[in-house]
Order: sequence, then structure tokens, then C-alpha cells
Amino acid sequence: MKSVSQDIRRVLVLGATGYIGGRLVPLLLDAGFRVRCLARDPRKLQGRGWKQVEIVRGDVLDRGSLADAMRGCDAVYHLVHSMGAGDNDFEEHDRQAANNVADSAAAAHVQRIIYLGGLGSRSSDLSPHLRSRNEVGAILAKGPVPVTEFRAAMIIGSGSASFEMMHALVNRLPVMTAPKWVSTRSQPIAIRDVLRYLVDALRIPDSAGKVIDIGGPDILSYKELMLRFAKLLGLKRAILVVPVLTPRLSSLWINLVTPIPASIARPLIEGLKSEMVCESDLAHTLFPFSPLPFDEAIRRAMLAVHNSSVETRWTNASVGYGEGLLDGTMQLLSDIRKVEVHAPAASVFRAFMSIGGNNGWYYGNVLWRIRGFIDKLIGGVGLRRGRRHPNELVPGDALDFWRVESVVPVTSLTLRAQMKLPGSAWLEFTVESEDGCRSILTQTARFYPKGLRGLLYWYSIYPLHGLVFRGMAHGIARKALEMHRSSNQ
Repeated sequence: MKSVSQDIRRVLVLGATGYIGGRLVPLLLDAGFRVRCLARDPRKLQGRGWKQVEIVRGDVLDRGSLADAMRGCDAVYHLVHSMGAGDNDFEEHDRQAANNVADSAAAAHVQRIIYLGGLGSRSSDLSPHLRSRNEVGAILAKGPVPVTEFRAAMIIGSGSASFEMMHALVNRLPVMTAPKWVSTRSQPIAIRDVLRYLVDALRIPDSAGKVIDIGGPDILSYKELMLRFAKLLGLKRAILVVPVLTPRLSSLWINLVTPIPASIARPLIEGLKSEMVCESDLAHTLFPFSPLPFDEAIRRAMLAVHNSSVETRWTNASVGYGEGLLDGTMQLLSDIRKVEVHAPAASVFRAFMSIGGNNGWYYGNVLWRIRGFIDKLIGGVGLRRGRRHPNELVPGDALDFWRVESVVPVTSLTLRAQMKLPGSAWLEFTVESEDGCRSILTQTARFYPKGLRGLLYWYSIYPLHGLVFRGMAHGIARKALEMHRSSNQ
């Protein structure tokens, strides 16, 4: 049995620019650990707001830089993998990276390595990417440093590739054709619980030298997962199984109808052909907490999407080994306008805090009234509610067919739509001071489309929205300048 000390203070995170690593770092800091991050391009970690994090340049394929990064560290998180790299040599690169990590950790006298792999019976015919994940765990375990290998199936969390792919499919397609693998069972787990396992492993010495299967309490087929997801969204969906759909055809189709590119979709789909269910109960023995059920994990992920509070996303990660950043679209559609205003931030804030009601919307008031009339015709609240006060707003106030969701003094106002819509909508105004006499106004309209109707609604009226939103942003700027001038007279 490899020995392990409980005195772990400094940890190195490999893969801090990725989906998991980007959420793990702040939790490690909150837990009192000193954190160092290795990144090929340290600029990708700028602006994260992580205090007292040491960032070093390097690559897991560069043994020299890896050895330097590990010096003085007590534990290492290996969260780098090559899914979606579009690289035919991904297995060899994963293998080389694992050997470098194992050897460098031993040379630096690291006490623990923590690795996140994938579920899937080792005796079954696994996909190349799952097989590579298992091989990495085996290579790490052969070294002298004790390894904790967590194995997880689909991770449910806002911003994860699996979640966004499933979300887009059930939200956009009333009827889906799917391969026969939709009958395969899986044991999904919430991102919150994955992160808790990763952090708690440092506090539980008995987890060292173990392979630990982690999953939520629900074991469901992928068909059941998608139908449950659709039900939580209030949508009725039908799934037709078509046995001739290959992983390649499925990935191309997903590339068309979801934000996930084929290079990411294909390894995900190939992995879904293997049953991904926990094969041991060791996680419950070592870690005294109960993971979230599937439905609750989906609700929390959707809440983060609606609140625009997605911490990290699959697009944050570099594509495997080498440079490059994936691109994609959020489930929230948006229209963003920025306007330079020759007035202080306080005047801009007063201007957008006075919008609506008898003050009007600063542009296209006839169009706003028509929209309000249509809303009343279809059973909505319309514009007749007006506003409580001509220039004051507090959270909870009604504002025509909006409701005030949040107010940050001299900074921002967020409104949530209450008109009849095939989805949910928000309108946010923020202001930043430039030099005391100039400000930048940012006006953002966000829309979460519910089903295909929601997408058709957004794109059909987008030209009109472009006209109105552009005019409104400039109207607020003019009103702010007018208020500033009148206050100086």
C-alpha cells in the first residue's frame, strides 16, 4: 500500500482552463488550499477573479515544464484529456501525458494524484475515448504516488457538453430520431457532486490508491433521461429509434441542431453505446453525502442558465493538446448594445431607471404599445400596469409588462418579462464610468426559447428587435445627456 500524508497544503491543477478545472479552483481556495495552475496560455486564466492563485506556463506533454510546476506541490489534479481534439493520435498523447504526470509527480515527491476518468465496464467494448480514459488511470496508478481515480458518467451542470447537447435536442425537436443506444443505461451525476468528491478526496486519506465510481441515485436509459428533461421543461417529446444511425451520422446531425460540434459530439455518442453505471459502492462508504437526483441536478443547471450565472462552459477548454478554443452558442439568445454616453454614470443610471410607464421607452413607443395591445389580446398583462414611481424602482416592482428583478445602485437594472412569450426574457441595463464625464451603457436583451416555437419567435422578430433595441439604447444615452445638462443649469 502506497503511503499518504494528510498534510496537503499546495495543489497543482492540470486543466484549470477546462470545464471541471475552472470550477474546482475557487472551491480549493475556499477550502484553504494554496493553488497553482498549469496552462499553455496563462492569458486564458486572466479575469477569473481568483485571488492568490499561482499561474505557470507549461504543457503536460512538456516534461520539463511539468516538473517545474510540480515542485513544492503536495497534490496534483489531472483533468486534461483530448476529447474533441480532432487528433488521430489522441490515445498516444493521453498516454504520454499520463506517463509525464506520473514520473514528474514521483520526482517532485507529490503525495497524491487525483484523476477524473469515465465510467464504463472495463470488460466491455468501450469507445476509443473511454478506453483511453481508463488507460490513463492505469498508467498513473503504476507510479509510486498514490492515485485516486474517480470514474463518472454524464455530468449534469450548466455549461457541460452533455447537458447542452441534451438540452438543445429536447428543447428544439418535438420529434427526435435516435440510434438504438438510447436504450443504454447511464448513471448521471451533478457537477456539484463531482466537485465535492474532488475536493473531499484531499481530506480523506482512505480514498488514496482507490478507483471510485461516482454517480447520482438515478439509473436511467438515455431515452428516459431526455424524456425526463423534456418534462421538466414542460415539453412533450417523442423519440423514434432508428437502428441505421451511426455515430458519425448522429454527430453530424447534432452538429446541425445543437451548439456542440461534431468533433465533440462523436466521442460523446460513441461513449453512450456502453452502459455507464457504478460497479461498486465505495463512494458511499468513503464519502458521507448523498448526490443529487437527476431532476434536481437539471433544475439547478437550468436556474444557472436562466440567471446567466454559468461559471464555466465546455468552450472554455482548449481543444485537447495544442492551441485553439472551441466556439459555440449559449442556450440563452441575446442582443447586446453598447453606447458611449457623454454623461456621468449617475445620469445614465437615472435615465434607465426612469424607463417605461408614462415616461415611455425612449424609442418606438408606438411599437411598444402595439406589443402591449397584442399581449392583452392573448391574455397577457399588457402595458397598462405602468410603474409605481416615475423615476424610482425596487426589486419586485411592476414595470409595464416587465417586473424588476434586481437593482444595483448606480450600476445596473435587470427586468424580467411578464408578457406572453414562447420562452423567458430579460432586459438588463448596466453602466460603467469611463473618466467621470463619460460612461459606457450596455443594454442586453436575453431570451430563453421554449421549444421550436421559441426559436422561430426570436429569429422571426429579430430584425424588428434590432431596430427597437438599437434605438432604445441611443434613446437612453440622449436622455442621460439631457438629465446631466439640466442638473448643471
